[in-house]
Amino acid sequence: MNGCSYIRMTIMDEENQELCREECFRPDVVARVRGQMPGEPLQQDLAQLFKVLGDHTRIRILNALYQSELCVCDLTSILGMNQSAVSHQLRVLRDAKIVKSVKMGKKVLYSLDDSHVSGLIQLGSEHVVEGK
Repeated sequence: MNGCSYIRMTIMDEENQELCREECFRPDVVARVRGQMPGEPLQQDLAQLFKVLGDHTRIRILNALYQSELCVCDLTSILGMNQSAVSHQLRVLRDAKIVKSVKMGKKVLYSLDDSHVSGLIQLGSEHVVEGK
């Protein structure tokens, strides 16, 4: 970008900011919204949750676990993946407290961690279906 273009964009940005302050800046609304927003650490944790959920393979695992509690062998069969890959993704999901595990003899069964995760899967699916 040449110097003239940068200066023009900077002037336009300054003009847009000034316009916003004059025409649509509502200090009462801004203060209310700012006061109701969660703190920065919570927002960072939420972003991390969505980052973990933003993987196609992990979504496939969560959709399977939404249907039933399953072991790694069940998941490898359902997803057509190798055990190492499924185990790796389950570890990521478990570390993020999205899935939990329980030992049943020699097997480990996985399930969604709680009703919040189930709700995210259900609402997310509904949102996608209704948007088509």
